[in-house]
Amino acid sequence: MLYTLSHSPTRCDLPALLRLTREGDALLLLQDGVLAGLAGSASLDLLLNAPISLYALQDDLDARGLPGHFSPKITLIGYTDFVVLTEKHRNQMAW
Repeated sequence: MLYTLSHSPTRCDLPALLRLTREGDALLLLQDGVLAGLAGSASLDLLLNAPISLYALQDDLDARGLPGHFSPKITLIGYTDFVVLTEKHRNQMAW
């Protein structure tokens, strides 16, 4: 399953989202969801403890001026890679 998070972690129930995930799932942070990957944040700790692959859209990080503040443990991707993720994970859920 591919989960996409487009809202700030302060505006969603990130722990609830992560309880739904299983090993082999992926989470893509996009739009304001990239805030969940800020280095040193509580939301990042939650993400890194989940058994999932973590991705973030580079364009959304750049648009918010966050590349220098983002965790290197999350894979940065472009829109082409986003398409590849959607092909790999036929089931998807947006948060």
